[in-house]
Amino acid sequence: MASRTVLPLRDRVGSITSGTLAWLYAAILIIPFYYFIASSFKTNEEIFESPLALPTSWDLSNFATALRQADLGLAVANSALTTVAALILTLLLALPAAFALARATGRIGRIIETVFSLGFLIPSFAALFPTFLLAASLGLFHTRTFVVLLLPATALPLSIVILTAFMRTIPRELEEAASMDGATTLQVLRQVYLPICIPGIATVLLLNFLSFWNAYLYPLILIGPDTAQRTIQVALPTLKVDAGTDYGVLMAGTLLTLLPVYLVYTVLQKQMQKALVSGAIKG
Repeated sequence: MASRTVLPLRDRVGSITSGTLAWLYAAILIIPFYYFIASSFKTNEEIFESPLALPTSWDLSNFATALRQADLGLAVANSALTTVAALILTLLLALPAAFALARATGRIGRIIETVFSLGFLIPSFAALFPTFLLAASLGLFHTRTFVVLLLPATALPLSIVILTAFMRTIPRELEEAASMDGATTLQVLRQVYLPICIPGIATVLLLNFLSFWNAYLYPLILIGPDTAQRTIQVALPTLKVDAGTDYGVLMAGTLLTLLPVYLVYTVLQKQMQKALVSGAIKG
């Protein structure tokens, strides 16, 4: 019979402490989330009288009211269209730029990479007025098209830095072998770099999806109140009115906006975890 390994007292105390803190942190996250979901099935009276109790009815009337009152179905479609188009454009611009910077060895490449990194220093609200003037001069004010063109510009600094770091970890021997087999530069990017950089691409997609989907200020200013074009984050506040907000309906509408985020995170989380583990090992 194998003998059990007895951990030192310090290790046991550390294990118990870390486990307790982990469960406490999970409770801090789960309790508000439970309150949020339960409230979406309640009336105002139930929310204020028994905030943590289960709803008396699990009907979907609050969700139907939210969809009808703020036209959330169309807003979700607009957000999905804007976000997907902006993500595609971001990758089309960031991948070739990161590939060129990863392969660059001279001073010019380092200067260009530094210029991209300076994008982190520009607050988003600081560019609001010039962006407004640019949209008006192009005749794209109050259109989704300009938002689709703008969002990748805000995401390129982080996207290029992440992808460049991944591409630099790829051995040059793979590129040289592909070139000797007659592969062009575009084929090297597509057949050598992209398959290896899938975790980095997934990280960029997830981070930018969260940013694009939750964007509020620029869609509010550039698209405006047009219900046919407004995004979900602009439509959602219309559920809150001064005359008396139905918080159950507001919670239901907010929950609808979170479902796409949960689905995308579920799909991309494994690749993002691979990216984090890969970065830790290489670091």
